[in-house]
Amino acid sequence: MTPSIEIAFDCLPLRSVGRMDIPLDASPGYRARCERIKHALATHGSHNTYFLYNATCLFHLTNDPEVGALEFRFEGTVLTDTADQKAAHADLEVELSRETCDWLTEPVVKWFKETVSQAARVEFDRYIAAGDLQQTIQRIEALQAESDQHGGFLGMYL
Repeated sequence: MTPSIEIAFDCLPLRSVGRMDIPLDASPGYRARCERIKHALATHGSHNTYFLYNATCLFHLTNDPEVGALEFRFEGTVLTDTADQKAAHADLEVELSRETCDWLTEPVVKWFKETVSQAARVEFDRYIAAGDLQQTIQRIEALQAESDQHGGFLGMYL
């Protein structure tokens, strides 16, 4: 049986972004994505933040794959809790990309756009759980130890 929601995304941990310059020969699409990543960094910072892109969310509203499907594209930032193990907030741009619902109205589309954010957070938690949680825990412990060594400071003005 087909799941009622199918979510797929690529994920870029913003802490992994080392350079902010965009290649001069970058395609317009890549340049635009780089600008959106720079905006996400400026808005949310790099600590416990992840940029989701190439993302889709498909809702099946009936048991017929040809009727009652809503597909959304989305992109944006997911912020995790202090332990970096659970999604705390999603700041996503969501747009309806395809639908097979003759009965669809604008208020329903708006509600589903908000639902995409909730569904993405749940799926992101599954993504974290499927990854190497132990590595995340070790990274957090190392940051805490470094902070403790420096009297609670990791860098200038922190």
